[in-house]
Amino acid sequence: MKYARLGETGLTVSRLALGSMTFGTITEGPFASTFKVNNQAEANELVARAIDRGVNFFNSADVYAGGESEQMLGKAIGARRKDVVIATKVGNRMGPALIDTGLSRSHILAAVEGSLTRLGTDYIDVYLVHKVDVLTPMEETIEALETLVRQGKVRYVGFSNWPAWLAAKAVGVQRARGWSPFRAAEVYYSLVGRDLEHELVPFCADAGIGVMVWSPLAGGFLSGKYTRANPKGDAGARLAGFEFLPYDRERGYDLIELVQTIARKHDAQPAQVALAWLLTRPTVSTLLVGAASVKQLDENLGAADLNLDAEDLAQLDTATRPPPPYPNWFTDRVADGQAHEALGISLVARPVR
Repeated sequence: MKYARLGETGLTVSRLALGSMTFGTITEGPFASTFKVNNQAEANELVARAIDRGVNFFNSADVYAGGESEQMLGKAIGARRKDVVIATKVGNRMGPALIDTGLSRSHILAAVEGSLTRLGTDYIDVYLVHKVDVLTPMEETIEALETLVRQGKVRYVGFSNWPAWLAAKAVGVQRARGWSPFRAAEVYYSLVGRDLEHELVPFCADAGIGVMVWSPLAGGFLSGKYTRANPKGDAGARLAGFEFLPYDRERGYDLIELVQTIARKHDAQPAQVALAWLLTRPTVSTLLVGAASVKQLDENLGAADLNLDAEDLAQLDTATRPPPPYPNWFTDRVADGQAHEALGISLVARPVR
């Protein structure tokens, strides 16, 4: 396993982390097909295997399986709590009461108690707001997070699925008031989902925020199981019953062919290629990988040892590079070539915008 700091912190995390969204016994609803680990024994086996392979970072959310995911993860970690880092999230509806949702001070202070109980711990290493709450002032949300830090219930705070402008505004307020700034961002990033490179990646690099990538295999699409000839995969495959992420399927099928070619070159799995590419991207601290079996977990963790060469990276980048939105394309076009040349900075090789 390889390790990195989580953004500009002293917290060392494994480059591959185990996500627990697969933990749960729910059999109905839109997310039912994601819950592949249906009993505690299976969860125990996966967590133990992950720790044996060097994984020290585990991720969850209060809403996963209605809290069952956190509970199973906490039990599986057990006495090894002091040796690992746990991240979880708050913000989604957790009950029928009108106020049992969102990022209000009331809900955050109540929700953290539930997460602590389910995880069987007295502190959470990384606590993230799960989504934007348009009904709650941002200042109220980050003040509630600061309260948790000062109470010792949370050690680092972060956000998930926020736009760059809102997260930047929050960090500005946190710094101005002497509060703990966001140090982690759990965001979607994959070879078929590179939108965040336009704004979120440069913001995180500037603010010292470590990126935690959710769904690095685009819901399993980049595993190589899904092709033009077999768009739904084998029986029981995740995308056969649940599709959440938007991407160009036709372009994606072309990409799968390239990924499979590179995988054969390295005697690796397509999923390992997709994960290894992400590990080279700016600001990425860790990838959150899910698993339904020890075999799948071992295959995914193998990405940490796969070194893609310059040709591989160039091919993948060219095949998936998103078109820059305005004003990014304008900035690129009016950049001073003479000044860049004098400084030895290539316009093509500049950091991702």
